[in-house]
Amino acid sequence: MHFKKIKMETPKTYTDAFEELQTIVKKMENAEISVDELSMMIQRASLLIKICKDKLTKTEAEVSKLIESI
Repeated sequence: MHFKKIKMETPKTYTDAFEELQTIVKKMENAEISVDELSMMIQRASLLIKICKDKLTKTEAEVSKLIESI
């Protein structure tokens, strides 16, 4: 099975961050990473989760504001 290489730059969109996070999870589930890579991937996954959470929180606030203005 082929997976995208893990990127090091910060994803610009929620979708990019979520897709990369899915790639990391699949590699972990399929034991396709070495113990040496595990720490780096966990750190990367943590960053991606934070990016996704921040975007969802911001979007929720924007939607709430729009609903209040209706």
